[in-house]
Amino acid sequence: MNEVLAYLKECGAFFLATCEGDQPRVRPFGAVEIINDRLYIMTGKVKDVFKQMDANAKIEICGMKASGAEWMRLCGKAVNDDTLSVKEKFLELNPELKSMYKADDGNMAVLYVADATATFYSFTAAPKEIKF
Repeated sequence: MNEVLAYLKECGAFFLATCEGDQPRVRPFGAVEIINDRLYIMTGKVKDVFKQMDANAKIEICGMKASGAEWMRLCGKAVNDDTLSVKEKFLELNPELKSMYKADDGNMAVLYVADATATFYSFTAAPKEIKF
């Protein structure tokens, strides 16, 4: 999990895919953290992305390094966690989000990735898989 976190942080922006009915939806994300041995992302409950994950927890995240020669795909299920202490820790680790979210605002959503499989790819090596 630490390797996945380091990879996504190195990528900067990564892309999260969800489904809305039979239509795939993809958007950039940038905040990701490990808290209590879980890999978390964050969004707002009023956003379509949260509603899509609430309706269908299956997600996929893709990040590519700046070289364009290495990328990672992370498949799993997004599980909403309303624990106040986790939200507070996420904001502590990402202070730039404090201007938009508050841990107790009723909108902030932190979701961890369960049943996860991360696959690392490159043009020069065989794929490497990590499950958590």
